[in-house]
Amino acid sequence: MGATGGAVWGRTEQQDFRSRVRGTLLGVAVGDALGTPVDGTGLDGIRAAHGPDGPAEMTVAHGRRGAVTHLTQLTLFSVDGLIRAQVRRDTGAWHPPTDLHRAYRRWETTQREWGPDERRGEDGWLARQEWLYARRDPPRPLLLGLGDDTMGTPQAPKNPAEQGPEAAARSAPFGLLVGWEPQLVAQLAVECATQTHGHPTACLAAGAYAVIVQGLARGEVLDGSVQRALALLSARPGHEPVAEALRQALGAVRQGQPGPERITDLIGDGTAAGLVAAAVYCALVGEDVRHGLRLAVTHGGPSATTGALTGGLLGALHGETALPPAWLAELEGRATVLELADDFAMEMTQGPALHGPAGSSPAWLTRYPRA
Repeated sequence: MGATGGAVWGRTEQQDFRSRVRGTLLGVAVGDALGTPVDGTGLDGIRAAHGPDGPAEMTVAHGRRGAVTHLTQLTLFSVDGLIRAQVRRDTGAWHPPTDLHRAYRRWETTQREWGPDERRGEDGWLARQEWLYARRDPPRPLLLGLGDDTMGTPQAPKNPAEQGPEAAARSAPFGLLVGWEPQLVAQLAVECATQTHGHPTACLAAGAYAVIVQGLARGEVLDGSVQRALALLSARPGHEPVAEALRQALGAVRQGQPGPERITDLIGDGTAAGLVAAAVYCALVGEDVRHGLRLAVTHGGPSATTGALTGGLLGALHGETALPPAWLAELEGRATVLELADDFAMEMTQGPALHGPAGSSPAWLTRYPRA
C-alpha cells in the first residue's frame, strides 16, 4: 500500500490529479458551508427564505458567510493523517489507521483548547491553523470516540451502535489514494470509521464512499464507481443496508424530476447509508455542480452533511474549476484547504523527492513531522 511512485506521473497527469484533489476538498467545504445555515430547517422554511430551489449563495452561520463545520475540519485532518502516514513510512512504521487516529486526536484537541500551542512541534502545520479551533457543533460520538488515546478497531470499535454519517463525511481523502487498490481504500476507510462510529452501516458506508470518490478521482464515471463499490461491499457482513441504499439511489435517477421529496426518501432515518445514497443521487442528477449542491441542501434533513458528501463527489468528478467561484470567494479557510490539497498532491506524486534515500526537505518534515 502506498503512493504511486513519481516516475509514472507525467506533468498532465499531475495537473489533473491536483485539480481533482483541490476539487474534492473544496467541494466538501463548499457543500458543508452551503448547507450549514439551513441544516435541519424545514423545507417550507428553506423555500420561504431562499426560493423554491434553495440557497443560491452563501448565507450566514456561526457569525459569518461561508462558515464550515466539523465535517470540513475532520476531512482536512484526514488529509493531514494520510500525508503523515507516507512520511512515517520511511521509518519502517507503516500503519495508516494509527496515523489517522493521531490526526483525529489533534482535531479533538482543537475542540477543547483556545488555540494552537506553538510548543508542540510534533503537531505539524495544520494543527497550528487558528481558524480550525472553532467548535462547530461536533456530534457526541466524535468527541467520545476521539476523547482518549484508545483507538477503535474493527475488532473493538468505538461507539458500536452509532450508524451516523460523520465517519463517511471525513472519508473523501481516502479516495484520493488513486494508486491503491480499491479494496485497500475501502479497508482503510472502514478501519478509520471504527474510531468513532462502530456500527457496520456507518463503517461500510464510509468504505463505499471512499471507493466511489477514488473512481471519480481516477477519471471514471459515477455510475461505474458506484457499481465497483457495490461489488466490494457484497462480501462484507452487514453490507445489506448500504448496498440497498446505493441501489435505491441509482434507481431513483430514472424516476422523474429530482426534488426534495426524493432526497428525503433516500436519507430515510439519517444513517450513513441514507446520506451517502442521497449524495450519490444528487451528484448523478445534478446538471452541474451548483445544481447538484443546491439539491443536496434543499430538504428538511441534515443539509450540511448531504452537501459535504455531494461536494466531495462532484469535486472529484469535475475538478476545482467547476466549483462556483462566488461560493469559493466567501469560503472559510479556503487558503488552508488549497495549501493542504497541494501538499497532498505533491506528497502523492513526488514524495520520494521530499523525504527519501536521496535526502529530505527540512521544511516538509517540519510541516509533517515523523513523530
